[in-house]
Amino acid sequence: MQVYKRFLTGCLTILFLCWNCSPGFAISIPDEQKLSKEFMEMIQEQRITLRDPIAMHMINTVGNHILSSLPVQPFNYTFYLINDDSFNAFASPAANIFVYKGLIFALESIDEFAGIMAHEIAHAASRHVSESIDRSKVVGYSSMAGMLAGILIGAAGGGEAGSAMTIGSIAAGQSAMLAFTRENESDADQKAITFLGETGYSPAGLLSGLTKMRAADYQGIEGIPDYFKTHPGTGNRIIHIAGLLSDYTPPPHIKSRPETFEFNMVKFRLMGLYGNLAKSFNKVETRLKDEPENPALHYAMGLLYARKNKRALAITHLQKALAINLFEPMILLELGRVYTDDGQFEKAKEVLAGVEENPIMGLWAKYYLAIAQLESGYLGPAQKNFKEVVDREAESFPRAYYHLANIMSQDKNQSMSHYYLGVYYSEDRDFKNAVLHLSRAIDTLEDQKIKDDAKKRLESVSGMIKRQVP
Repeated sequence: MQVYKRFLTGCLTILFLCWNCSPGFAISIPDEQKLSKEFMEMIQEQRITLRDPIAMHMINTVGNHILSSLPVQPFNYTFYLINDDSFNAFASPAANIFVYKGLIFALESIDEFAGIMAHEIAHAASRHVSESIDRSKVVGYSSMAGMLAGILIGAAGGGEAGSAMTIGSIAAGQSAMLAFTRENESDADQKAITFLGETGYSPAGLLSGLTKMRAADYQGIEGIPDYFKTHPGTGNRIIHIAGLLSDYTPPPHIKSRPETFEFNMVKFRLMGLYGNLAKSFNKVETRLKDEPENPALHYAMGLLYARKNKRALAITHLQKALAINLFEPMILLELGRVYTDDGQFEKAKEVLAGVEENPIMGLWAKYYLAIAQLESGYLGPAQKNFKEVVDREAESFPRAYYHLANIMSQDKNQSMSHYYLGVYYSEDRDFKNAVLHLSRAIDTLEDQKIKDDAKKRLESVSGMIKRQVP
């Protein structure tokens, strides 16, 4: 490993020097789109993104509001939440913006979050990513995508998968394209302040957000020298931004902020559902002693107790949060889920009914409601809700296929039960069972459309199995 680190550092040092000798320009938009497509396929296959509806609503709302002040862009901006506790965010080729959940954990306000988002959008709008890529355009785009994905996957807990992808790229002479020069960083900071000035978010949020980033002692990827961090020179940037803000005059016309969820509710939701259990519990418990009437902290504590399978305590804290923040759908949704897990199906159905029509959380409420209905023996309503869930957003609810298989089995429809199990196991990457059930479904299904879909899925799973063979 030490030999590998020295080799990696040496390669990156040489590449860094070569890049700085080249003028800044960008690869073509079609080439960047091709690279982005291959990169995103690798990322999606590793499943390191979170599809939390509430967090994604906040991220998309803030990101798109900032974009509304920009001229027409060559790419469609897409935002992703990475399931990793690192304090980081970055732009990848073709305006894919990645936010790590650890970034949200560390911030204190929507202004700070908007500041970091505006900075990443500025990188994409300035095409800093494509400028860096063009400096090494002798490298194949497929290999470049692998290197980019390898670094991201490794940072997000991909372990051997990320390391293998990165080492393979280095061995073939590839380089990471995620690092920006200090000039890129200054340019992105300056543009971010301009973008923020028209949005209603305070540009001072960028300064306080970066100050937190420096305090967190962000280290980038282990073993890579300081200048190769994705966001170098944080200390100098703080000084630069403070200077810009000292002369800052707001524009005459400022847009209204769009409504979104209260930042701390989203932050502590992520911590409660996806953060490191022990660390998150200790942090929330400590803060709750000082802020006993903070609904976000009771909300997080309820989610953390649910993960510990201490459902009575989870319900107590969620009810306290709801008593402080009446009718908050975020709390109702999770209270309904915990009631379902605790076997209190009637209470679950009553609570979830209040969230079912919510435009952001309604589909998740239907999913939990369907589980309560299934466990209560109401197969028809459960099937209807599970079907709506998979028809509208299947990728967020792979377990719904398992429940549909259960319903089909109880209805003595073994063909459809095998079909749904095949889909579920393919989504769960249990390819052996996926092949088994899809094959059985194909042999007995009468509906030609569903049979054709099963064949396509079986072909896709078989291809994945072949790619896994060394």
